[in-house]
Amino acid sequence: MTAPEGRGIAEHRHHSADHTFRILHVSTGNVCRSPITERLTRHALADRLGSERTSGLIVESAGTWGHEGAPMEAHAATVLTDFGADPAGFLGRELLDEHVIRADLVLTATRDHRAQVISMGHSAGLRTFTLKEFTRLVRAIDPATLPDPEEAGGVVDRARALVQAAAALRGWLLAPTEDADEVHDPYGAPITFFRSIGDEIHEALDPVVTALTGVPAPA
Repeated sequence: MTAPEGRGIAEHRHHSADHTFRILHVSTGNVCRSPITERLTRHALADRLGSERTSGLIVESAGTWGHEGAPMEAHAATVLTDFGADPAGFLGRELLDEHVIRADLVLTATRDHRAQVISMGHSAGLRTFTLKEFTRLVRAIDPATLPDPEEAGGVVDRARALVQAAAALRGWLLAPTEDADEVHDPYGAPITFFRSIGDEIHEALDPVVTALTGVPAPA
């Protein structure tokens, strides 16, 4: 589950040639929310599937005003350590066309981030959601309608089907409030607020990872 190399505009991949599924987490600076979400996603996938079965799942992040090459905020690293995830080696990235083109699923911290990703084009609308929006939609999808992760195609085919099902439900399951789909920015806040945001992200990711893998969280 490593980020792709390069910074240039990439051609859209053909799934038949590259059997991978790329998840892109987007926030503003790519030093707080999206690093937490990226590393918690990687940790949860490895925890449920083991490292060998996650080889087709690539999880990365970027920021709409990303601090290119910057380390994540120290409090963000502490939050990851609290959850048993690894913050080491992270470097911030500015969101580029290449990242959107290559992503099979884009999960953003806020609705503004979602709008910015979609405005970049690349047919991103049907595969871009806020994290909490995607969680809400995923909860409404019957897992029995998704491909079995143990069959040919595995978790990658299941992930693609999940995104298609979520996109089909978007107009039917609206947010109860304007704030419901937002993960607020903890930049500059004390560690207590970072931990509350970490808890929000962790809670939102749990049903998403369960739906992607077909494996519930360990007791």
